[in-house]
Amino acid sequence: MVRAARLADQLGYDVFAVPEGWGLDSTAVLAEIALRTERIRLVSGVLSVWSRTPGTLAMTAATLDQISGGRYVLGLGASTAALTEGFHDVPFVHPAEQLAHTLDGVRALLAGNPARLRNSPDARPLRLGVTPAPAVPIWLAALGPRALRIAAERADGWFPALVARDQLSALIAGLAAAAGTGEERRRPFTVAAGPLAVVGEDSRAARDIAASCIAWYVCAMGDVYAESLTRQGYSAEVAAVRAANPRPRPGTGRIPAAAEALLDQLAATGTREQVRAQLDRWDDLADIVMLGLPPGLPWPAIEASLRAAAPERPIPGGPERAVPALAGRGRS
Repeated sequence: MVRAARLADQLGYDVFAVPEGWGLDSTAVLAEIALRTERIRLVSGVLSVWSRTPGTLAMTAATLDQISGGRYVLGLGASTAALTEGFHDVPFVHPAEQLAHTLDGVRALLAGNPARLRNSPDARPLRLGVTPAPAVPIWLAALGPRALRIAAERADGWFPALVARDQLSALIAGLAAAAGTGEERRRPFTVAAGPLAVVGEDSRAARDIAASCIAWYVCAMGDVYAESLTRQGYSAEVAAVRAANPRPRPGTGRIPAAAEALLDQLAATGTREQVRAQLDRWDDLADIVMLGLPPGLPWPAIEASLRAAAPERPIPGGPERAVPALAGRGRS
């Protein structure tokens, strides 16, 4: 991951995001990346609102903001029941409410305000014990209707996973409508979305790697992604993927012919030229086109994918705190 981040930094990518599930602590990885890169912005993509308290998240954001020299973006998500209950042993109840509570609590602490206490109302609320970092952007990985509204009204950006290319414009329009035009919504808002990408001379093999990753998320990570794709109009394809993977295992999933349209919407695979052509379809949709690398991808494929999809020209200057909507597009 550090090697990939260094290459992305050299190639002129806008941001580098590190996910977190039940393996490595992504915040420690981002700290190492921050010390070994120069200009690329670094994103927690994303941290679960069930795995850390608002206080811990605020400390993490303020620390990584200092280590990176102001290049850090805090990404938050409601996660899934499978991970929340099966790994963190926390009941997955009212996820949108938890997302809103955590976002508001973190933002208050980063602004230098007292903690917003919900479970200990008689305690004395404390402030963050380091220099406040109110400029740290907070992006939400929202998929459900309530979470999308929270992202539109309160966050600095939207960083979703597995959003169909042909549905992205409609979803962004919905975010804009939910945000309204009030004074509180005048801060910049960034949409960071894109496909899984795998470059390889064997186009079929590259396609199968991306297909396996998508099938795993649709079939093994609870109902969150399946329900989201169903709302996006791909119910038949979701049903076909689930029928083709009755016992999902990492690295063995498949996308059947009946769901090929879904794969086309969620992935860019093949040779360098094929992937660049597919990524071009995303350029006018998102502020930042995110290039998703499937877990377990070997280094030659990672390097080939990063080089194939790199911006045509390196991005001059240092990082900005936020990217205004419909401006400053790049690949990340």
